[in-house]
Amino acid sequence: MAAGRSMTLREWGLLVLLSIPWGGSFFFIGVAVKELPPFTIVAARVLLAALALHVVLRLRGLAMPRSPQVWAAFFGMGLLNSLIPFSLIVWGQTQIASGLAAILNATTPLFGVLVAHLATSDEKASPNRIAGVLAGFAGVAAMIGPAALNGLGGNVAGQLAILGAAFSYALAGVFGRRFARLGVAPMATATGQMTTAAMMLVPLALIVDQPWTLPAPGWGTVAAILAIAFISTAFAYVLFFRLLATAGATNLMLVTFLVPVSAILLGTAFLGERLEPKHLVGMAMIAVGLALIDGRLPGLLRGALRRRPGRAPVRRP
Repeated sequence: MAAGRSMTLREWGLLVLLSIPWGGSFFFIGVAVKELPPFTIVAARVLLAALALHVVLRLRGLAMPRSPQVWAAFFGMGLLNSLIPFSLIVWGQTQIASGLAAILNATTPLFGVLVAHLATSDEKASPNRIAGVLAGFAGVAAMIGPAALNGLGGNVAGQLAILGAAFSYALAGVFGRRFARLGVAPMATATGQMTTAAMMLVPLALIVDQPWTLPAPGWGTVAAILAIAFISTAFAYVLFFRLLATAGATNLMLVTFLVPVSAILLGTAFLGERLEPKHLVGMAMIAVGLALIDGRLPGLLRGALRRRPGRAPVRRP
């Protein structure tokens, strides 16, 4: 992706679409952690997602890559984009409120700008991008509300876990750029990531949680696990890698700003929750941040300022 390129309308549409299943993931996790320990949840999530993606690949007549180089990259992506952040977020949500977790998770684009600036040659930080990221983060905080910050001085370990997950996601965004260069399709990349994550997480869950000793979960928990596996993981990560290949790591991380928006709008539409003024203010701030990062709005404003008021443009013969 060329430095500073604005995303196309199609890429913006995919970014918004990606925010919807990820917006529901915090709710699904909140349901599951009431009955299941963290490693069991994330192991079931990636295992079921991997199985679903392999079935889709088979139905489409596609084959997985066999190159050791590609599979080594799959393991790196499984570690940075699944094992580490999934485990930290689920454990963190057992320690702190989901609202505070969502705010801390919204630091992902901040880390993303820093990591991409240091590790890439074509996604350097710019004043517009930095200002947009800060505006978007402020919008997330405003939308969720100051009450969520009440626990900010409390459980430090839980907060550090969510921040660690955000940093891991930022690293994964830059690391995952290599799959487009290797010629791996987004569907195969998502399948490879989930497969390697399952290979690492399932043995870990068996050793640490010993899930066969746990009481059988209720149907609500089972439904939450299925939803987070098939919708928030399998489907979402196909979109993730499709966007990463075209829009770049920094732009892709902006989805974190849209996740709380989707979560609130889904709650309003299906759970009877009320859309409050703070939500509208936060959404407006996020929109301003995204417009700054996109670059088109600042360009239009600069063009308008260059035009001198009261003077007609000079016509050349």
